[in-house]
Amino acid sequence: MQTDPRYGDVALDVYDHLDARIVACEDAGIPRTNVIVDPGIGFGKTVRHNTELIARAALFHGLGTPMMIGASRKSFIGRLYRDVGVAERLPGSLAAALTGLQQGVQLIRVHDVATTAQAIGIWRAVRDSA
Repeated sequence: MQTDPRYGDVALDVYDHLDARIVACEDAGIPRTNVIVDPGIGFGKTVRHNTELIARAALFHGLGTPMMIGASRKSFIGRLYRDVGVAERLPGSLAAALTGLQQGVQLIRVHDVATTAQAIGIWRAVRDSA
């Protein structure tokens, strides 16, 4: 999965895969309203794939489900910035989370809950004061 991931267009390919999985859920009797999608940041993707998915997260609203991203402490953050270890990835995790929120992501999976909540609170205050 991680050896040589290839996509024609990572966002569209993941979108199509998630759309097919949503249809499979519906066919199994699970209503779309009970489904949350996650594009799988870090799973079978290069650094570029991960950054593209976060930057283009708004595309996934077309699936008609809430969206979650889980970029917290992922290795792509270390690869993008000085090969920092897991313990040093909080700033990058916050940046990824806030970028996802700017794209309309409704759920963020994090490790550092209190710090992320503070960052989101400040981000919302600034956004809402415009």
